Amino acid sequence: MAALLTFEQLAAIPGFRLWNPENSGNESSNSEYGRIPAKAASGPGGDRAIRGSAIAPAPALRAGSALRAPLLSLAREEGIFSVTLDSRNVEPGALFVALKGASDDGHRYVEAALRAGAGAAMVAEDRLADPALGLADIARRAGASLIVVEDTLRGLQDAAAAYLAGFPRLLKVSITGSAGKSTTKEICAAMMRAERETVCNEGNLNSETGLPLAVFGVRPRHEVCVFEMGMNRRGEIAELARVLKPHIALITNIGPAHIGMIGSIAGIVEEKKQIFSQFTGTETALIPEDEPYREELAEGVLGKVSYYGPCNLEAWGGVRDRGLAGTEITWGGKPVLFAIPGRHNVKNALAAAAIARAAGLSDEALRQGLASVRALGGRSEILRRASPGGGEMTVVRDCYNSNPAGAAEALAFCEGLDWPGRRVYVLGSMLELGAFSAEAHEKLGEALAASRAERVFFYGPETEAALGAFRRAGGGERASLAPSLEALAGALGGCLRGGDLLLLKGSRGCALERVLDLLPAPAREAGERRP
Repeated sequence: MAALLTFEQLAAIPGFRLWNPENSGNESSNSEYGRIPAKAASGPGGDRAIRGSAIAPAPALRAGSALRAPLLSLAREEGIFSVTLDSRNVEPGALFVALKGASDDGHRYVEAALRAGAGAAMVAEDRLADPALGLADIARRAGASLIVVEDTLRGLQDAAAAYLAGFPRLLKVSITGSAGKSTTKEICAAMMRAERETVCNEGNLNSETGLPLAVFGVRPRHEVCVFEMGMNRRGEIAELARVLKPHIALITNIGPAHIGMIGSIAGIVEEKKQIFSQFTGTETALIPEDEPYREELAEGVLGKVSYYGPCNLEAWGGVRDRGLAGTEITWGGKPVLFAIPGRHNVKNALAAAAIARAAGLSDEALRQGLASVRALGGRSEILRRASPGGGEMTVVRDCYNSNPAGAAEALAFCEGLDWPGRRVYVLGSMLELGAFSAEAHEKLGEALAASRAERVFFYGPETEAALGAFRRAGGGERASLAPSLEALAGALGGCLRGGDLLLLKGSRGCALERVLDLLPAPAREAGERRP
């Protein structure tokens, strides 16, 4: 099994210095690493899983306990076979990257990672010099190498970029935007898989650390990678673009998501368009044809700029709404059922189709992708559950995240359904809106006051503004604010009955999906099923 990166390859990355135990504690420069055996020159590959999550503590070592298993000496000579940020997820031959967080420091867990089998640890220069940590002694006793960098986050990203550079024939696709990134990625990947070996970042591995970890999942058999890029601070998209260097890059939309961290819509435009920042002239930028900021996004882009949407995709033949079952989309003259409901998800399908066309996929591949893809957990999921009041209710579980545009889309979807029963809406806080939070929640409250909901439940301190606006707009006493998830579940338990449509929409921090498990019986006993 080949290493993902050999130590020789790691040593060649600018800014990387290697310390190895054979140097008796002396830090080795790149040129001093010539002692690595010739077999270390093998290229990227292997099939080890990538494990990554938040830094977490591990049990303290007993004095004098063995740190390494004998089989790891081979890993030390060859290179790294997986990458992790969590000492609890270490596998033999792994690279443990010690990140410095706001509340904890991964350098505290280097010893635990080496004991668990890591072949090397990436550490920061200033931490290596800290005698209280004793990292050189720990590595010497373990017989392990240390990769020394100025900043371990940048080091992780640089290592991922170096690894990806070993796949020159790989078509690299990236997706960002204020909403719809993950769903568009899944649709696009489903289309690509119909004709090509494809890999994409799983779940929400789209951040400054998540995307680099996902990159190490690329293998020689892959022809296409589809990676989404998230953002919650300035400069993050530019960093991720530097790692990926995409050939095709798409922006789904521009909205106020994370505006509290960026400060303005204009700032969000500038940050999102950094997905094109590594273009050299041959790449393709895809921008929605109806995006109000389309000109600003296209300005200064090196390469081809294409606008996508119904007017610019010649094979598009229109849609037929099938309600909770999804949407019937006609593509290339043939209809296909796209099972993720809502007009906003049709936009995501159009975005994925634009990428597929730019990549040269056939109409049949697009239709196969549309037919096979399913909603991700917490994103436009449709569930059937027994209600606390008896009978079966329908749940629209769309609570993975929320922002003003996403909340409006979820509300519009539920309002547009031909629903014979009652509508019950649960809206959680929309987070990371900063100074715009009160105004955004007030607009949400006004929209809900005009809705057809029988009952509205708010959850989270930010939604106090929504409740006030709801009542001022004439919504009456149909709405209430729950102080806790338990209180929310109790209130819903006394309200819900068979035939109801229940909407759950809120930001990730609200964890509204937990409400379903907190509902009183019989809902909890009856379980759930998808239509």
